[in-house]
Amino acid sequence: MPDVNRQILLVSRPQGQASVENFKLVEAPLPVTGDGQVLVRNHYLSLDPYMRGRMNDTKSYAPPQPLNQVMIGGTVGEVIESRNPQWRPGDKVAGLFGWQEYGLSADGRDLRKVDDGLAPLSAYLGVLGMPGVTAWYGLNRICEPKFGQTVVVSAASGAVGSVVGQLAKVKGCRVVGIAGGPEKCRYVTETLGFDACIDYKAGRLYEDLKAATPDGVDAVFENVGGAGLDAVLRRMNAFGRIALCGMIAGYDGQPVPLQAPALILTNRLLVQGFIVSEHPDAWPPALRELGALVANGHVKYRESVACGLENAPEAFLGLLQGRNFGKQVVKLI
Repeated sequence: MPDVNRQILLVSRPQGQASVENFKLVEAPLPVTGDGQVLVRNHYLSLDPYMRGRMNDTKSYAPPQPLNQVMIGGTVGEVIESRNPQWRPGDKVAGLFGWQEYGLSADGRDLRKVDDGLAPLSAYLGVLGMPGVTAWYGLNRICEPKFGQTVVVSAASGAVGSVVGQLAKVKGCRVVGIAGGPEKCRYVTETLGFDACIDYKAGRLYEDLKAATPDGVDAVFENVGGAGLDAVLRRMNAFGRIALCGMIAGYDGQPVPLQAPALILTNRLLVQGFIVSEHPDAWPPALRELGALVANGHVKYRESVACGLENAPEAFLGLLQGRNFGKQVVKLI
């Protein structure tokens, strides 16, 4: 076992777009395991769009990421030392240890045991982790789609959107994705089974969306905001539902205002923002259903893997710019 723990700290707040200069790679002493504590060697680190919002020193649903501390993030790895009877060396666990190679749990309560026999460890940061539960909650508890209805999903090839669309297809819905580029759109339709996918980079966003939704739109899972949300609002049926999961179009600059917010009133729409960590009751049923669907092949997933902790900042910036394909993780070991 080495005597150092490599970490990436947030050392400055972005002014506009985030950059690698906002982060710093450092070495710290390996944590010493005390009574009741559990030491974990992280194998994979999760990169997610919400992290960009936490980099700002502004009021939000959670406190800002403190400067000169380990950048927040989900992790999955292996217990290598335990002084807690609930955990044994060799146990595979998911946690929130952030951008570092080792994590120390004070009492083991913040760990979730995972089964790498069911799926690779990295899947517990995606389809079988927070993104998967986010997809399940937003679709089932807010969008509430019915058989035959039309559901639109933005960022459809991403970690959350890809799961949303596949779950909606299981429910018998017509599912239309929005993604960037022909390769991602082919993946969304040919591999994930969406009925159609709109390439927002093609310059015909509203026209293509209108053609793909001849009966209008009943539910939307929104990850991006901006022009895509403006276009889909024009296609909404009365009493439609919109689950607001992310607004990534405005993360690196000024918020993007809606062009026609009156449509929310005209069509009596339900627009509900949500943070999945505030709904712990959803995790057990979501993970049971997702585990079964992954095991039988009805839900597929894809990952972009960066290798080495030192490459996490660049991979994160690529995620914000849409360069990833599927769930973005960093392989640490």
